[in-house]
Amino acid sequence: MKWNTELYDKKHDFVSKFGEGILSYLQPKAGETILDLGCGTGDLTQEIFQKGARVIGVDNSAEMIQVAKTKFPSIEFFQADARIMNFDTPFDAIFSNAVLHWIKEKDLVIRQMHLSLKENGRIVLEFGGKGNIQQMENAMRMVLKRNGYDKNANIDFWYFPSIGEYATELEKQNFRVIHAEHFDRNTPLKGDRGMKDWFKMFGINFLNDVPEDEIEYILDEVDDILRPTHYRDGIWNADYKRIRIVAIKSK
Repeated sequence: MKWNTELYDKKHDFVSKFGEGILSYLQPKAGETILDLGCGTGDLTQEIFQKGARVIGVDNSAEMIQVAKTKFPSIEFFQADARIMNFDTPFDAIFSNAVLHWIKEKDLVIRQMHLSLKENGRIVLEFGGKGNIQQMENAMRMVLKRNGYDKNANIDFWYFPSIGEYATELEKQNFRVIHAEHFDRNTPLKGDRGMKDWFKMFGINFLNDVPEDEIEYILDEVDDILRPTHYRDGIWNADYKRIRIVAIKSK
């Protein structure tokens, strides 16, 4: 999908702000080489860089990489696909925030992370877990179906595993999991159009081929369904559930 980087930075900067929590698990050190996998527009890559580590940011989105290079010209950024990425020199650590739930081929990503690490290198990951945005997703699918967009309603483009499922996948490929948690994280959204902007940013695949004049009508219906549960004290909220994983590369 093509990312709207302006909307991402202005309305959805919570992605990087909440990601600062997982940085405390990374604990980057001067002299380390670290890969920021799915770096977006580079805000967390910059945080790692300021700790003295040599960091490389990669993202599958050309639009994200272009903005990251403009914002942080002192850092190396490359467009790369997490399923097939290839580096000449292995990393001490791989960091990834709010990315892996976008890639359904988890076995390929885990394999590439393992190949890209030094022996005893670590991965520090945060992404959507089982139940993430479940009510929001259900509301959108319901509205699409009752408006005749059955194909859109049945699209499946996220991967939200349980801890047990993902830890098992890591262990299959010789990672040793040393920390894992699955937690609720209510996430406030900006502005009166917070929920609509969220779907236009992250759920735009639901609206592929829907005529422009019908999109707003569909988003209005979604708002109506979610307002009693997701609009509190004048603020829209997303029902996030996140997984945090720290694991070490085994032989």
